[in-house]
Amino acid sequence: MDANRRYQPFDLRGLETYELRDRPSKVFHTDLGRPVGAEATVAAWLEALPGQLAARSLKAVRDHLCRAYAGGHPVVAALGGHVIKTGCGPYLIDWIQRGLIHAVAMNGSAAIHDLELALVGKTSEDVASQLVGGKFGMARETADAFAVAAREGSQEGRGLGWALGRFLAAQSCAAPQCSVLLAAYQAGIPATIHVALGTDIVHMHPHVSGAALGDSSLLDFRLLCAVLARMEQGVWLNLGSAVIMPEVFLKAVSVVRNFGYQLDGLVSVNFDKQASYRSRVNVVERPVHEGIEIIGHHEILIPLLHAAVAAQLAAQTAGAAGPQNHGPQIHKEAA
Repeated sequence: MDANRRYQPFDLRGLETYELRDRPSKVFHTDLGRPVGAEATVAAWLEALPGQLAARSLKAVRDHLCRAYAGGHPVVAALGGHVIKTGCGPYLIDWIQRGLIHAVAMNGSAAIHDLELALVGKTSEDVASQLVGGKFGMARETADAFAVAAREGSQEGRGLGWALGRFLAAQSCAAPQCSVLLAAYQAGIPATIHVALGTDIVHMHPHVSGAALGDSSLLDFRLLCAVLARMEQGVWLNLGSAVIMPEVFLKAVSVVRNFGYQLDGLVSVNFDKQASYRSRVNVVERPVHEGIEIIGHHEILIPLLHAAVAAQLAAQTAGAAGPQNHGPQIHKEAA
């Protein structure tokens, strides 16, 4: 018998229906975006965004940062190298100088790009062309700085980030205003650098000590644990690090909880150009009261967040309503 003959089209008569107005829905007309004119302020433009997905999540991050700032709760920015390379350092420097950011943590590449921008006003070599002649990563001043800072950070028990900040402060830099490390050093807040040996260009140079790098970077990890222990009701910003900083964060959370710190109300945020396993589970999902993830380009998202926070803080100063309360949830949206 033909198999197709065994089945007849399903008879849909008698299908149960309901009134559209009674159906639960996720999108309402009040959530739709509203076009604004050329004269619109940043605040007006932000409020005119659709009340959906990444636009809603961006406002939630803005509100948490403003809440932390108003309440004196710590905000920590954990950085990957592309955040510095794509020109976003000045926004973080402004937050450091305004007292919104209380500590900065970086992987090795972020520290290298930050250092080079300050020293000579440029960074990020053409890897493909340099690699052919064995010249990739062979810049002398970059390696010298890390050799000195690693040794002094270890010997003085202050860590690698502090030592690099002090190193920059003593130099005649071409663009000192570009350095997040220098801004943190001048502001007297922790700047920690978390090195994965063998991954950065300075590790190829013979006078850069692995022992000094390891010791000074481990000191920075322990310093970061001390910062995290005070982060109840605070905000952790993971910006552009897919592996190193999410792993560092997870281990630091385990340390401080082992010592009895509960981290109640800690909010984590992941901004990156693509979704990654470790940043999602180690930062957004596992360890915190609320996690928010927004995927998009650093050079758009970070300036946009900076503008959103500036507008909200200005409104609060002028006596406008404070940030809305966002209950525990996990947002995972693409910009």
